[in-house]
Order: sequence, then C-alpha cells, then structure tokens
Amino acid sequence: MATGNINVTAENIFPIIKKFLYSDHEIFLRELISNATDATLKLKHLSTLGEVKGDIGEPRLEVIVDKDNKQIRIIDQGIGMTGEEVEKYINQVAFSGAEEFVEKYKDKVPDSGIIGHFGLGFYSAFMVAEKVEIYTKSYKEDAKAVRWECDGSPQYTLEDTDRTERGTEIVLHIAEDSEEFLDEAKIGGLLSKYNKFMPIPIKFGTKEVNDPSHTPETTTDKDGKETTEPHRQITVDSIINNPNPAWTKQPSELEEEDYKSFYRELYPMQFEEPLFNIHLNVDYPFNLTGILYFPKLTQNMDPQKDKIQLYQNQVFVTDNVEGIVPDFLQMLRGVIDSPDIPLNVSRSYLQADGAVKKISSYITRKVADKLASLFKNDRKAFEEKWNDIKIIIEYGMLSEDKFFEKADKFALYPTVGGDHYIWNELVEKIKDAQTDKDGKTIVLYASDAKAQHSYIEDAKAKGYEVLLLDSPIVSHLIQKLETSKENISFVRVDGDHIDNLIKKDDNKISKLSEDEQTKLKEVLEGSIPKETYTVQLEAMDSSANPFIITQPEFMRRMKEMQATGGGGMMGMGNFPDMYNLVVNTNSDLVGEILNTKTAKKQERLIKQTFDLAKLSQNLLHGEELTNFIKRSYELIK
Repeated sequence: MATGNINVTAENIFPIIKKFLYSDHEIFLRELISNATDATLKLKHLSTLGEVKGDIGEPRLEVIVDKDNKQIRIIDQGIGMTGEEVEKYINQVAFSGAEEFVEKYKDKVPDSGIIGHFGLGFYSAFMVAEKVEIYTKSYKEDAKAVRWECDGSPQYTLEDTDRTERGTEIVLHIAEDSEEFLDEAKIGGLLSKYNKFMPIPIKFGTKEVNDPSHTPETTTDKDGKETTEPHRQITVDSIINNPNPAWTKQPSELEEEDYKSFYRELYPMQFEEPLFNIHLNVDYPFNLTGILYFPKLTQNMDPQKDKIQLYQNQVFVTDNVEGIVPDFLQMLRGVIDSPDIPLNVSRSYLQADGAVKKISSYITRKVADKLASLFKNDRKAFEEKWNDIKIIIEYGMLSEDKFFEKADKFALYPTVGGDHYIWNELVEKIKDAQTDKDGKTIVLYASDAKAQHSYIEDAKAKGYEVLLLDSPIVSHLIQKLETSKENISFVRVDGDHIDNLIKKDDNKISKLSEDEQTKLKEVLEGSIPKETYTVQLEAMDSSANPFIITQPEFMRRMKEMQATGGGGMMGMGNFPDMYNLVVNTNSDLVGEILNTKTAKKQERLIKQTFDLAKLSQNLLHGEELTNFIKRSYELIK
C-alpha cells in the first residue's frame, strides 16, 4: 500500500480562482477590503492586549482609483506583514492568516469580528488585475518593509522597500478586459453595496461640506433688503461607510428614532416608515444579530422579496436569504448578521446545514414573541396595524407549524363591524348562537363587506357574528384552521341561505305541496341556465327574498385555493363557476310565478326575479344588465 500527499500545481490554481471560484468579478473589492479590515482589527486587538507599543491612533482604510495609470490601490493602517509573513500568508494559497489569528487568541479575544476564513480572498485580485503589488510594513519593532509582486503566474518577487508607515498597500494594475473598474462611480457603488457597514472607516476621495466654524454674515442694504453670504465650503475626507450600524448595538442603546433612521439608511428610496421592528440579538448556541422591519403591505400576494440583507461580520454577503429566513418573513426588510452562517468558499451563497435550520427556527420564534408582546402591550395600536401585517402573519400560520401554534396569542379575526378577536375570544363569543344541531361551531365570514351586504344583514338579524376575512390566502388559512381546531367549520356568509348555514332543529314547513314544488322546479329549470345554476327549493321565512344565489362553499374555496397557488383539488381552478339558485317556496312572489297562467308573464317574472338575485351578487353584466334596466323601466311605466 502506498501513501503520500496530493499536490496542487500552481499553474492550474490561478485559472480556477479567476474563472470559477467567484461568481462575480466585482467581489475582488469586497475581499480585499475585508482583508484590510481584518488587518486593522488584529492591530486593535493586539493593542488592547498590550502587544503593540505606542498609540495606534484611529486607523482607517483608503481606496484610490488612478484611472490614468490604470491602478486601484487599497491602503490600510493595520498590522502589516514582515517578509516571512508574506511568504507564509501570500505565497501559500488557502492558508488563512485570519483563522490562525482567531485560533491563537481565541481565549483572549473571543469576539474578534475577524472576517476571513479560507485564505483565498487575496487572489480574487487576479480576476481584474494583470499584476498585483503589495507594499507592507509590520507593526513589530525593527521590522523591515517589503514589496511583493506577481503577474498571476506562479513566479513572484519579494524585496525590501523604503515604506515607513505601518500597514499594507495593495496596488492592482487593472487588466484591459476589466477597465470598467477604473470608473470611480462604479467603485463607489461597489463600496456602498458590499462595505457600507464595515467596522473600520473607509475613505474614498473627498467631498465639499459647509465649514462648521463659519457663520455666514447677513448684510442689509440702504433699501432694507437683507443678503446672506454663501456658506464657506471646506474639503474633507469622504468616509463612505457607517462603522457602527444600529444592529451592532444593544437594544437598550437605541431609541425608536434610531431604528427609523437606520431604516432610511438601508432603504433611502422608501418613503413610508416601517410599522415596527424586531431587534435580534443572540450569542448561544450561535451568534446572530440584526434588525427586521415590518413594512406596510398591500393585498398583493407577490410582494418584492430580496429586501433582507445578509451580512457576515458587517460584510455584505447577499440579499437572497432563502433558507436562513423563513419564507413568510422574506417579505420583511432589514439586516441579519452572523459569523456562524455557513457560506461557500467565495462567501456568496449559503450552505444548508443544521446551523441554518437553528437560525431559521430562532428567527421564527423571535418574531412570534415580538408580535405577542406588541399585542399584549398595546392592543389598540396592534389592531390598527392589522391590515398592513396580516398577510405576513397568515402566511406564517400556513407555512410554519410552530408559528401557527404561537399565533393564537396575536392573530386577529376582524368582524364586519370593526371588532377584533383572537381565536379563543372568537370561539367564546360565537359558540352559543352559532353552534349547529350537530354540535359544530360555525364561523361565518365575508370576503367583501359591500358585495355581500345583504347576506351579512341576514346573519346579523339572527344575532350572528360575521368575520371580514379578505386576504388572498384566506381559503388556505381556513382549511388549516378547520383541520387544526376541533368542531369548527368556516362558511362564507353568501354560501347559502342563512338558515342553511347554521342548521338548527326548527325546520320550516313549505306552503307548497310536493306536487307544486315538482312543477315549480320544472318551470324554473326551463328558464334558468342549467350549465351554471342548480335550482334548490327551500322553505324559508315568507319575508325572505324569493330567489337567492349562492355558491357551494367547497367548490368556491377549492377554486380560490387553486388560484392562489397550491391546495385545492387538481384542475378545480379550471372548472366554470357553479351557483345554487335557492328558491323560497314560502315567498308570495314565488307562488305567483307558479300560478301565473300566461307563459309570457311567467317567463317575465322569472327573468326579473332571477336578474335581481344576480344583481345582488354582482353577477349581472353587459347585455344582460342593459336588458334588465330596460325591462325594469317598462314595468314601472
């Protein structure tokens, strides 16, 4: 048996890094800024431990674009490197100096904030540069400054140089096919995208600001007209990042306005304030910080996602948080930052593992607890926000079982009258009046208070409570509630005549004999389109409408579920709409229709009564509506 070491040929590794390791060439800037940040954080940690002599000042990074010389320079005032360290950390591919530092000082600096992991980030420079130079000087006493150069081949040069300042400067000689990165606006955009919240200040050029020491003078001429001189401008360094974003602070350090200000910083083009926020802060069994905002949402079930930004040690990774953030919460906005999130080698994508599932579960629990707290502490304000947040909560109840269980404490069920109940309150409110003869509690609801007004009024006349459930996923939610709660059934208020929605023992007797009912049904079926309507005779109160159009609850709900994605029965969404025409056999008008001797008059009565029923359900349109109006005018002439 033979054993040995696998060799990686240097000639082959650079093309792999350049073409395949990183999905976007723009990542090079993020990686080099991350390395410079690590170098600075190391210096700060060592200074705190007393291992650096003298005052280190306020170190920062600088990015310079030199279009004339086709160079980009990244400069830090960090720990620097000796010649031996350049040999160790630069010339050895995939040897991570960051990992080595963290391991060495893990007991003394447990929360280092060091970014690097794989030791490959530096080589991303060769995706855009035909040659790279490093000028570096270590913080160590008597350390010599060195210069390293490589053109992307396995050969490099390393020599002493006359640099006097501590830190490192990387000079990228931009390749011809990457000259787009010599555009200052593009580099500024990339810095804003990836490094907006890096923990070390980053200088990128200068800017003009008002001189704080200058107060413009105002003079008055002979006519009494006042003139104020322009504010004096001064040139200052342009720091493009916020090193101390809100999510890195403790909730006790922040006021409500701080959260709103940070929201505006994240989303400068959003003009509506968020409804509320949730501050995430956990250090066991994983490290996670962040702030999630609940925005105002409409009834649109396709809200824009990709609004939550994922960071790792304040370095932007992605705005695709699928997997780590539960699907229903991806409609929120904000930031999540965790050093424990497993990323691929290029730090561009999540890798699914147990840690991701734990983080996702934690976020779900934290959001549920926050919602319960908001409801408990200020129920009135929570009720006022309900229409703006209900889609998120209802979607969560459908997709996450643990969230569904917790939602009983805060999920609201509004009524057409403007009251709001949580689940236990609702059941307690309706159980006496709305329990049918079989012992099942019937929850009546409307999806459109205006369109279903007459049905709502019939229910209210019986003393019944009617919910207003109008979100696009309500059919799915109802199905979930019916299968999870005992002896509960939801019925839309226009699903049948009110006496049939909640069946009691008091059956009404029809004025019509069985023979008369048979004859009536034959007459009606001869005039009513069978492909859409099923005639159903019912003995109701004589004051009730003669014709009532209803849609079978099961079929309507299945079609709605199919229309909003998933659920229902296969193909149900393609079925034509089917309705019941409920005919009140105790109505005087129905009796007149039956006993009318003239076929023409009988047909006219049926048509007019049928159209009135359709009109009440907003089912009368086009030519049918035009004919109905003409016929109605003729009747009152």
